[in-house]
Amino acid sequence: MAIRQVRTIGDEILRKECKPVKEVTPRIKELIEDMFETMYETNGVGLAAPQVGVLKQLVVIDVEDGNQYVLINPEIIETEGSQTGYEGCLSVPGKSGIVTRPYKVKVRAYNENMEQFELEGEELLARAICHECDHLQGQLYVDIVEGELEDTESLMEEEEEQE
Repeated sequence: MAIRQVRTIGDEILRKECKPVKEVTPRIKELIEDMFETMYETNGVGLAAPQVGVLKQLVVIDVEDGNQYVLINPEIIETEGSQTGYEGCLSVPGKSGIVTRPYKVKVRAYNENMEQFELEGEELLARAICHECDHLQGQLYVDIVEGELEDTESLMEEEEEQE
């Protein structure tokens, strides 16, 4: 396993549409392992393949609920409600902004064994699914942010002052 370089805003690969994964090869399995390792090393809750320079429809997510999710060729098939909150991205370091996303989503995808499954998520998991699936279409959260991006450090200081 290896930690891969996370591409940051301005890198043209982040704006490209990803191609479907046709089969899980040893290279794809290695990519999945590397993506989890990279995500944990950078304190993320999700990572999409284009963020590490690979134009494949592949996402990994772990929102600290004890489950690791691998979504290959994900397709959001249902959404419900809405939630507005701060969102950040490993590809937009040091910044965050207010984004409205569905409160609940259902996604259809394939796992690392190319077995199709459906996953329902609420709150943070729903936000992560939507955020990472956007990456596969060449979209970043900054495209839908409400208002201005804010410096993450100043937001954390404000939260500490309120406690």
